[in-house]
Amino acid sequence: MRFRSQIARQRSLAHETLIALVSSLCCAAMLVSLARYEILAKAPHRAYSRATDSMEPMETTLQTGEAYAIKTDELTRKFGEMTAVDALNLRISSGKIFGLLGPNGAGKSTTIKMLTTLLEPTSGTASVAGFDIVEAPAQVRRHIGYVPQLLSADGGLTGFENLMLSAKLYGMNRSERKGRIAEALEFMGLTESGKRLVKTYSGGMIRRLELAQAMLHRPTVMFLDEPTIGLDPVARHAVWDRLKDLQRESQMTVLITTHDMDEADELCDELAILHQGKVAAVGEPDALKAKLGPDATLDDVFAHFSGGSIQEGGSYRDVRQARRTASRLG
Repeated sequence: MRFRSQIARQRSLAHETLIALVSSLCCAAMLVSLARYEILAKAPHRAYSRATDSMEPMETTLQTGEAYAIKTDELTRKFGEMTAVDALNLRISSGKIFGLLGPNGAGKSTTIKMLTTLLEPTSGTASVAGFDIVEAPAQVRRHIGYVPQLLSADGGLTGFENLMLSAKLYGMNRSERKGRIAEALEFMGLTESGKRLVKTYSGGMIRRLELAQAMLHRPTVMFLDEPTIGLDPVARHAVWDRLKDLQRESQMTVLITTHDMDEADELCDELAILHQGKVAAVGEPDALKAKLGPDATLDDVFAHFSGGSIQEGGSYRDVRQARRTASRLG
């Protein structure tokens, strides 16, 4: 009976891993293929040349004349009678690391899904990299990178092969792929590990590879969902260092969701705390702490603006997902 139980658990784990992998790859393929299709079919100018098999250089936020990398105006999303995001107004400047904090159910994930065009808003507007998320979703997708909590690297492939798959999905010029991949591996400190299977990587190495996948096409805006959940302190700091280097050298705008107050304090130039779908506070970490007193911590700020206490909570699904993420990175 014990043997049968172990076999059943192993099959269940393999099934869940396969589902997560296929989901991540399908999401990436969908974003890229939709972007390319819509640009070819609807753009007023040729964004893609069949003769050269390459995309034109991406427009940056500054080229569009937009002062903010991300802007939301009364952005709202309802599910039936429940309002998940309620008239959200945010202004995120280019080249900054912006933190989106809040207890489970505050609207962080719903906000990210709308900004990455995976979910349409019920009302209100938003722009990412200068493009409207409803009117120009294909352009938004071309200009963003996304690192989800769920596994987005294939353990049965090498690091190089994972990046090559991403390069093809993003429609990168064939002649540029190997050079861009080598550059990304070097930047993330994975050059010597590039030919190893990802299933032999540590949790921190997997996260750095996922960052490399998301930066490969040089996006204007990067979205990171709980980037260091489940990592030990050494691996967590290694990811922080790479992320800060990436932002500093590329001037990329980064939107990060996290429950780790140390991470928010270390990385974020500015942050917003969501509570029940609304912005409860926004500002620089030090400025928010100063509002509560000279000895206040970001934990104190979070507790103060998110309803009076740090919630233990989350649903069964939230806990299960967090533990699975921690397990596969651990």
